[in-house]
Amino acid sequence: MFARKIRVEYDDHGQRVPCPLKWLDSFSMRNFTNASVFDDTIPVSDGRMEIGTNVPMDQLREAMEDWFGRKSYLPKDSKLSLEEI
Repeated sequence: MFARKIRVEYDDHGQRVPCPLKWLDSFSMRNFTNASVFDDTIPVSDGRMEIGTNVPMDQLREAMEDWFGRKSYLPKDSKLSLEEI
């Protein structure tokens, strides 16, 4: 089910930094999105997640940026980078 491994980083003053596990875990709890497309996501460690084959990376990045911004985790004007590894 979690066939894809991804790296999740954000820009912090010009440097890419792994997103903390706390952020990824917070996102993976479905109670805030009610979007079943993200059911197949599991945080593994800082900057690492495993996701299912049907999870669209662009939608995942947008939803994570939105959630991290609302939680004040993501610095202003910072973007996420998701990369399959």
